[in-house]
This record gives sequence, structure tokens and C-alpha cells, in this order.
Amino acid sequence: MKRVWWVWGAGIFAYVIAVLHRTTFGVAGIEASERFAIGPGVLSSFVVLQVVVYAGMQIPAGVLLDRFGSRTMIAIGALMMAIAQTVLAVTESLPLAIAARIVVGAGDAFTFISVLRLVPQWFAPRRVPLVSQLTGITGQLGQVLSAIPFTALLTSAGWPTAFGAAAALGVLAFVLSLAVIRDSPPGNEVVAAPAGVRDVARQVRAVFSNHAARLGFFTHMGTQFSITAFSLLWGVPYLTTAQGLTPSQAGLMLTLSVVVAIASGAVVGVLSGRYPMRRSLMVLTVMAASAVMWTIVLALPGPAPAWLLAALVVVISVGGPGSMIGFDFARMLVPTTSMGTAQGLVNSGGFFATLLVLQSMGMILDAMGGYTFEAFRVAWCVQYVIWAVAAVGVLVFRRRTRRELGVTVRPLRHAVRERRRR
Repeated sequence: MKRVWWVWGAGIFAYVIAVLHRTTFGVAGIEASERFAIGPGVLSSFVVLQVVVYAGMQIPAGVLLDRFGSRTMIAIGALMMAIAQTVLAVTESLPLAIAARIVVGAGDAFTFISVLRLVPQWFAPRRVPLVSQLTGITGQLGQVLSAIPFTALLTSAGWPTAFGAAAALGVLAFVLSLAVIRDSPPGNEVVAAPAGVRDVARQVRAVFSNHAARLGFFTHMGTQFSITAFSLLWGVPYLTTAQGLTPSQAGLMLTLSVVVAIASGAVVGVLSGRYPMRRSLMVLTVMAASAVMWTIVLALPGPAPAWLLAALVVVISVGGPGSMIGFDFARMLVPTTSMGTAQGLVNSGGFFATLLVLQSMGMILDAMGGYTFEAFRVAWCVQYVIWAVAAVGVLVFRRRTRRELGVTVRPLRHAVRERRRR
């Protein structure tokens, strides 16, 4: 039992550091603008390229994961990100910095789905939904590292020291991954997926045509993008320039986001495991709540009070744990030997949506004169298109998945009424 937690813990550490690498530009956006002499549009493209690579690498990373296993993929990802952050720490060249962030995106793509694949291999099936949630939300502690100690180091010691320290943590994650992580318990080795090009192509087509995997894709798309776009790039500029918060207050908001994700993730994990036929209802509720909270904040004619901004952060932060339900959907119908590919497909949903939001917001901010209250209010409205598409996708593929499973789910009101009669 102890070895289970050591393996999972080493994977979690690697994921925490990957999230730190991913979110450093979210808190260093202003400093990056000054260091590389770039405006909002270029800055957003800077991060968008990273997200493009991350999202675009999900399927290839999943295929490689099915072939080579979690240990190798996590270690390679950690090393790639450490090297990229080292380059970013010393360069003042914009092309080199962009290349470094692209490498960060690629290494990041290897990490999460590889850590997530360890869970069903090392834990009992009844624990998998909860431990999967804990994997996702505990990894977000990397955002705390970027919001507090990384930001403090960036302010006090400067850009090279801050990014150099992040690179050093990446090296540590690489060493721990090789030393501690094993793909599966002894005697329960994971069977590698076929390596031939035709076999791989057939495997990818099968995953793409799987209704549960598609349901997971749209689930991830509709729940995760809002908090990711907020924490990855536009949250801190929005809170400081449009809403009038100080950088330290904005950092506290990002920290609040992680606390909420951890607390709500445990609840979502338990509910997902206990009520598998109500998962889509949870997903649609999370999406609707996020849309409502953004509508309330964006409808105000001026800056929102701090308590309302905190409420916004609390609600959209539940989207992180909500997106993990997408992986629970994929496990319903996808074979174990293709699980890495399926997890890559699901994980790409939220990041493709994030990519569209990041780039669209950068273009709108540029067109409307920069980081102003009105420009941000218009820019955040692009989210509603994603919610609409994702909601339709969830409803369509929920019906098809239930049909393939051969199950009929009674309306919730009937179930509640029967429970009350008991």
C-alpha cells in the first residue's frame, strides 16, 4: 500500500511542477511585455502557441503513452520543460522565448495524462474517480507556486532567478520520476498498444468514434476553459487593470481558485463515483453556473466589489474538477490498451477551447485599445460561444452513450420523488 502512494506522489509532484511551468506567464505577463517589448496581442499569441502545442500534442502523447508507459513519458516531459525554462531564464530574444514556451507546451502535454493513467493501474476501481479528482486538483498547487513564491521571487530577484528556480524544480521532477514511478504493480504489467502505423491509425479512429470519449471531450471543453484562460493569462491583467486590484490581491484570487478546486474536487469525485448516471447533470450545472456568474460580473457598469470577484473565482474554479468527469466518461467504453489515446482526446477539449478564448481575447483587447475595463468586458463574452457548443455536444453524446451502454436513466425529479417516499 505504501508503494502505491509513493508512485502516485512522485507523479503528482511532476504534475505540480508542470502546472507551475504552464502558469508562470499568467503571473509574469506584465514583466514579459516589458522584457520583450510586446503588446497584448503578441503576448496572447506567446501563450496561445504554448496552448496550441499542448492541445495539438494530446493525441500523439496519448498514442506514445499507450506504447511507452507513464514513467518514460513523465520523465521526458519534466526534462523538456526544465530545459525550456532554463532557456527562458537567460534569453532576451523573443523568437527564442517563444520556442521555449512551445517546448513547455509539449512537455506539459506528456505529463497529466501520463500521471492520470497511473491511477487505474495502482488503485482499486471504486477509488479511481476520487483519486483521479485528487490528481487533477492537487496538481493545481503548481498554480499556487506561480502565484505566490514565483511571483515574489520574480519581484525581488528578477526574471532570470525566478525562471531558473522553476527550471531547477523541473530537474528534480525528472530525477524523481525515474527513481520512483513504475507503470504498474509487479505482476500486473500494462500491455503495450500495437506499434505499427496501421494499428495506431486504427486505434486512433476507434477512440475518435467512441461515443463515451466524445462525451468526455465536450465535457472537458465546456467546464475547464474559463478558469484555465483566467489563470493562464488574462486573469491577473483583468483583475489589476480593469478591476483595480493590487498584484498581491490578484495573486490571492488565484490562490483562492486552487483552494476551491481542491475542496470541490473531493466532492465531485465522490458524487461521480456514487452516481455515474448523473454525471452529465453535474457537468451541465457547472457550465451553467459559470455562465451565470460571468453574466452578473460583466453586466456591471464599473468594477465589481471584491466579494463578487471572489464569488466569480469560486464558481469558475469548480470547472477544473468538473472537467475531470470527462475522463470518467471515457473509462466507461474505451479499452485499457487505448486509454492513453482516449485521455488525450478528452484533455484536448478544454485546451482547444482555452486556445480559442485566449487568442480571441487578445485580438479584441488589441482592437479596443488595450487593458481597459470596457475592452475586457467585451473580450470575456467570447466564452458564451464555447458554452453553447459544449452543452449541445454533451446532450447529443450523452444520449448516444446511454444507448450504447443499454441503460435508461429516469428524470431526476422522479428519482427524488421516489427517494422521498422511502
